Amino acid sequence: MRQPDSPAAAEIARTIAAIWRIESAKVVAHAARITRDLALAEDCAQDALLAALEHWPELGIPERPGAWLMTAAKRRALDHLRHRRLAAPRHEALGHETDLQHAIAAREFSEMIDARLDDAIGDELLRLMFTACHPLLAPEARSALTLRVMGGLSTTEIARAYLKPEATIAQRIVRAKRTLLEARGPFEVPRGDALQARLASVLEVLYLMFNEGYAASAGPEWMRPALCAEALRLGRVLAGLMPQQAEVLGLLGLMEIQSSRLAARVDAQGEPILLAAQNRRRWDHLLIRRGLAALARAEALVGPLGPYAQQAAIAACHARAPSTEATDWSRIVALYDALMQAAPSPVVALNRAVAVAMAFGPAAGLELIDGLQDEPALAQYHLLPAVRGDLLEKMGEVRAARAEFERAADLADNARERALLQARARKCCATVAAPAVMPRDR
Repeated sequence: MRQPDSPAAAEIARTIAAIWRIESAKVVAHAARITRDLALAEDCAQDALLAALEHWPELGIPERPGAWLMTAAKRRALDHLRHRRLAAPRHEALGHETDLQHAIAAREFSEMIDARLDDAIGDELLRLMFTACHPLLAPEARSALTLRVMGGLSTTEIARAYLKPEATIAQRIVRAKRTLLEARGPFEVPRGDALQARLASVLEVLYLMFNEGYAASAGPEWMRPALCAEALRLGRVLAGLMPQQAEVLGLLGLMEIQSSRLAARVDAQGEPILLAAQNRRRWDHLLIRRGLAALARAEALVGPLGPYAQQAAIAACHARAPSTEATDWSRIVALYDALMQAAPSPVVALNRAVAVAMAFGPAAGLELIDGLQDEPALAQYHLLPAVRGDLLEKMGEVRAARAEFERAADLADNARERALLQARARKCCATVAAPAVMPRDR
């Protein structure tokens, strides 16, 4: 057996970790269909991961690692149900026997449709998402639970996404799992009114999953492209299932357009490239066309645009512009005005302030930013001082800008973003130390 600290073993461990990030939600979804118990399904998935860590270093990575993990998790799930049946009192045994029969049938059906996982009704992940967004759960609990199970986000990452204390999010997740277990609801995509009742939570989860992939809240990399890809895939499945829902189309359009920029958002070393410095020729124009088409379908439906379609319209302004300078910033401000009416939040207000600064000058944006300084939800939000530093720098207030960039870096949990903010602070230091020169156009 290889030593656990050998380079080869370390490389296999990293490979397994990468596979797990991609496959974990699918593994949990398969196990949940069998156990009807989300907490137990997560345990079975973890057992499968431990089995991979034990066997793959010796046997090698399987040709289909995802299928290997799913099979291992399903076996563990059936073992748990058999053990539960044997341990139960006689008067409960019949119920457990029924559960086991249902589980075996679910496993056989699941194996039959493995080749059609992208089918809207046969998609295990979509079933799990709609189950986790059960109306018995409070809306915030639905989203937190689904992000944890579907997106593989940590409690800390979810807390940052919601600008809430970590303990609060942890309690929501535990209570949500307990509620679903007690309800013993089916793991399926609901139909009719039941589907509509859960749709808002499902859209919120997809939106937050994509955002975490687009700009990771923590960790060594600025983006998690696999998370973006999974959210986009599920968005496409959902749009096929509900083609007349404007907000489904709006969110799909937003994710398609934003996905088009992924390759241009980092350099060869993985360092962030901000929007103004991106090479727009590297944007994926097929994804842009798909996003614009989805937005057009949403706009063609009766009724006002919702928050996701409004954000897609903002993204479309960037996608259509040949450069930052040529962007229709006045229209973006107007779209943010509408978004503030439909879904007001401190983060939307912050984004609107950036658009105002681009349309009407940094002083106008800074005035709005200063009005957000006492907003409790933004107290630990690193982008508030980051934006303030950017505007101060544009106004020539480099000492104040440096202090804001340093504060933003202290608040940032993402290593790449922290390094970027520290570099901007150092640049301000160099400007302060340099001899005075006449300003010039940028």
